[in-house]
Amino acid sequence: MHPLYNDMEEIFMTAIRAVDPYHAVKAAVAFDGQTLTIEKGVFQAAHPEKPMAFSHDLSKGSLYVVGAGKAASKMALAVEEILGEIIGDGIIITKYGYVSPLKKIRQIEAGHPVPDQQGLEGTKEIETLLRNTSPRDLVLVLISGGGSSLLVSPAPGISLEEKQQVTQLLLSSGATIQEMNTVRKHLSAIKGGHLARLAAPTQVITLILSDVIGDDISSIASGPTAPDDTSFREALDILSSYGLTGKVPLRVLEHLQRGARGTLGETPTSQDPLFKSVFYYLIGSNQIALDAAANKARNLGYHSLILTHGACGEAREIAKYFAAIGKQLTVSGQPVTPPACILSGGEPTVTLHGNGKGGRNQEFALSAGVEIEGVDDILIASVGTDGTDGPTDAAGGVADGHLMKAAREHHLNVHEYLSQNNAYPLLDQLGYLIKTGPTGTNVMDIQIILCKKP
Repeated sequence: MHPLYNDMEEIFMTAIRAVDPYHAVKAAVAFDGQTLTIEKGVFQAAHPEKPMAFSHDLSKGSLYVVGAGKAASKMALAVEEILGEIIGDGIIITKYGYVSPLKKIRQIEAGHPVPDQQGLEGTKEIETLLRNTSPRDLVLVLISGGGSSLLVSPAPGISLEEKQQVTQLLLSSGATIQEMNTVRKHLSAIKGGHLARLAAPTQVITLILSDVIGDDISSIASGPTAPDDTSFREALDILSSYGLTGKVPLRVLEHLQRGARGTLGETPTSQDPLFKSVFYYLIGSNQIALDAAANKARNLGYHSLILTHGACGEAREIAKYFAAIGKQLTVSGQPVTPPACILSGGEPTVTLHGNGKGGRNQEFALSAGVEIEGVDDILIASVGTDGTDGPTDAAGGVADGHLMKAAREHHLNVHEYLSQNNAYPLLDQLGYLIKTGPTGTNVMDIQIILCKKP
């Protein structure tokens, strides 16, 4: 084990704890037995013209709780503890294994990142609940990363299997999360503001844990309660730009083409009056996690620098740039004097060229390992804050100057593994995987460089 590994582990686990959804909800939501209050200054309102603080008298109607995402269950647990028996009914959908001991709010485990039948059935239950609300009621919506896959209601004429095919194609193409969600919103009866439309005219409050760059509420979980100013035409253009037009199911393509011709109604835009009764509050983000990580690193004796919370692009290419910064630290002490901790966050992508096992963080680590061969004084890690990197049980990977030597000693060709997007088995065999188990949160990824050379 590299001598910097324990510090690295403390730093990223501190970041994950800082965006724990249970504590974020507890810090912001209050109930005095009659009035529900969202405390001013705790959340960031998505619409600045709306008041930061919010209160609602629950004695005049019923409270319903719905939600979807990897963090939805922990958010729901906090809501239950705050509001207890005042909750009239509730349903949340979360990823398999991401459950909490809920008593009042029903939870359904479903597939992620590819939607499945459980998600479809759970979404139908949410739709039924929302159709039965009244203007006197309040709907509390809990949204976090993963909600796009878990909240599944295909547009009329499109099957779950066809949605699954589109999701798989987009995941393999290297499309950004915003691009993926633009397509998914136009193939859905609940994303892109349609959930808010189902609940109207009931007042809706959405608590959001962001997993997208820039914290755009219309992209997080494909914005089920948010206005959507994208279009069917944009969805078609995205498929075309990634060479997917001829690969998606015919009924999907025809649906998008009908929408682009104006035959189908667009998703509700920011000008739609239904959003006058919808409020949004951001309770967690990658920036919050990075700030906590930087403070922890300082407490451990490092000089900290946050590069960005918007890292995007091919994981292996970003890793090369990150590795170059790490090597610069050891040569000139720039851009910050060692002992140093340099941090970034965001959501890189992987364009699949092979059929290997891995995820973007593992590919990042393996690519970085190639670049820092022989450099003894740095450690580079990339970690998914949700504890799951791709379809694996690892949160990410770590690299040091000895990774390439260890691979050769085990007769493993690193470049071949990279070409097949097969980072997991190599990192696993050499002991370079990071495993946290499900964290119950999700604010994209965190990358760390540690350097202790004086």
